[in-house]
Amino acid sequence: MSSSDRNRPAAPGRRVFLGLGLGAVGALALGGCQVRPLYGSLDSAPGVPGVADDLAAIDIAEVTSGSTLDLARVGQVLRNELVFGFRRGREAAPAQYRLKIIINRPLSEVGVERLADVPSAYTVTVNASYVLSEIEGDRTLTTGRAFGSASFDFSSQRFANLRAERDAENRAAKAVAADIQTRIAGFFATRG
Repeated sequence: MSSSDRNRPAAPGRRVFLGLGLGAVGALALGGCQVRPLYGSLDSAPGVPGVADDLAAIDIAEVTSGSTLDLARVGQVLRNELVFGFRRGREAAPAQYRLKIIINRPLSEVGVERLADVPSAYTVTVNASYVLSEIEGDRTLTTGRAFGSASFDFSSQRFANLRAERDAENRAAKAVAADIQTRIAGFFATRG
């Protein structure tokens, strides 16, 4: 094959055939996809509870700590976010499911002042392991892990450091709650 053969455009019929082939492959790939509301219910299935109803029926146990640190405040922030996210301000439905969560919170130095050799920034990570089970029969439905990180600057002011660390813990706990809520909603949506 000479170099002039390589630069010659493909025949128009060949391009049409290639385009149709790619279109058919794309249609087959997307043929099994469905678009439906995550938190709503389908109108075609009356009487079938939607994801929002399943989420509202989750009893969230007190969050426990897997470490020696006192993480009761961080666990309460996480639990409050989940309660609001699952119930959306509505009354709790009769509990059908139980969610148990264990958390830990490592603190990492991420910045060091050059001349003083002291930390100038930290990252707080909230790690959570959760188990969703049925209340009747105590059968495990799904398990998982989620984490959230937030950083804060360290200064020479003691109160400012405590407040910055607390704010970072709150941001990380809220990120974990959103992740857990999305994973559990996805579980109920695909459970069928």
